[in-house]
Amino acid sequence: MNLRRWSVGVLAAALFVPGLAACKTEADSPAAESKSAAPAVPADPKEALAASTEEIKKGNFTFTISGGEFNGEGTVHMPSKSAEMKLSSGAGSGDDMKMHLVFIDADSWVKLDFGAMADSIPGFKEMKDKYQHLDRSKIKDADELNFDFADVDPAGSDKMIDAITDVKKTGEGTYAGTLDATKATDSDVLDAEAIKTLGDKAKAVPFTAKLDPQGRLTEFAVEVPAAGSIPASTVTVNYADYGSATAVQAPPSNQVVEASDNVYEMFKA
Repeated sequence: MNLRRWSVGVLAAALFVPGLAACKTEADSPAAESKSAAPAVPADPKEALAASTEEIKKGNFTFTISGGEFNGEGTVHMPSKSAEMKLSSGAGSGDDMKMHLVFIDADSWVKLDFGAMADSIPGFKEMKDKYQHLDRSKIKDADELNFDFADVDPAGSDKMIDAITDVKKTGEGTYAGTLDATKATDSDVLDAEAIKTLGDKAKAVPFTAKLDPQGRLTEFAVEVPAAGSIPASTVTVNYADYGSATAVQAPPSNQVVEASDNVYEMFKA
């Protein structure tokens, strides 16, 4: 799934979908420890951080993302081939946009809440009240609505770690350094346009990281400098519940409708 600037893109698309403002449908308006012996944490700081993402690839964890233009949380549970993400723009005001995505094998659902506008525009209100069941064949090119079970890290922490240019161990399980953000644009928490605006500053962006006693990544924080009109921010990704996440459940059937054409229009590439 592409997390970058999703709220801005979705809102802009929604406002330009013909007839959306008047459309209506017929529907009602702490981490568990591994039982196996923990591998030794590499002494080299960068090797330790690179190894810290191996458990993420197994796809059984929960996560949170904060800072920047959105906050989010979710679950990845490969044993049931399920995942969910709850994303929110803003800082808890009534104008926040929210999106809840649920993925279970070949099925997916999305619930959209456009904040204060949702109560005044019929087309937005129905999206707030119901989960839209998606036809996967219609969203092949919509990164915002897809989840790749072959690449389960929603933040792409391994891509940021690959871009590290300097790092040192600062304490037990803690690290700090800099990364070249121009080489980490594939990470969904770093915005490519903002990185471009940073110029040379993007080549030495500060970060900190934390590992648990088993050497697994629990926190990765990037201190993104101000870029043009975008203020400075610290984007933080946290991972927990390795190996003990729970399967994601489908939305209750009485809260689901089939997605309207307007929903697909919003997410067209």
